[in-house]
Amino acid sequence: MASSSSGIVAGLTVAALATVGFLAFQASASVPAGLGTPHASASPAMAPSQAPRVRRDPAALPAGSGAGARVVYSVDDDRVWLVGADNKVKRTFKVTPGTVDPARGTYTVTSRSGSVTGTDGVPVEHVVRFTSVNGVPIGFSAAVGGATPTADANARTGGIRESRADGDAMWRFATIGEKVVVVRGPAGPLGH
Repeated sequence: MASSSSGIVAGLTVAALATVGFLAFQASASVPAGLGTPHASASPAMAPSQAPRVRRDPAALPAGSGAGARVVYSVDDDRVWLVGADNKVKRTFKVTPGTVDPARGTYTVTSRSGSVTGTDGVPVEHVVRFTSVNGVPIGFSAAVGGATPTADANARTGGIRESRADGDAMWRFATIGEKVVVVRGPAGPLGH
């Protein structure tokens, strides 16, 4: 009888362990991603320029874009942020770039024009220039007729087009000497 009750206990133990193992597996499968992942607190901090933006909010200001009043332009996201001295985003909006992109880095507004003809031949207003690439001036502008450019891959254009309302906001915000930070994408200035 002792032998048969040992077998029953052993069988019940195996069944109990199997049930606990199965329940543990089910519980781990329903844990949100990253919740059970250990975080090393002693590891070096991620450089600000490498910290990714929150993917759920594509309008979130890229990490590593500097501090203080500035214009932030993400080449990969085709988005601009106007950031106040308090580091709070005052306005963000999508843009339509030309065919020549500025390199990542920090610039300052070097010139402004109330209205001119853009590098694509379209009349533009509220032009805010901050660099040039191989002789092609790079800057923000709004088409007078409100149209966005159709990129001609053979033409070298540096205009970063905004809507007229966004162009008005840029004109008021980005005066001569204002900082312009160009980032490449979600990972900040060193991403891409």
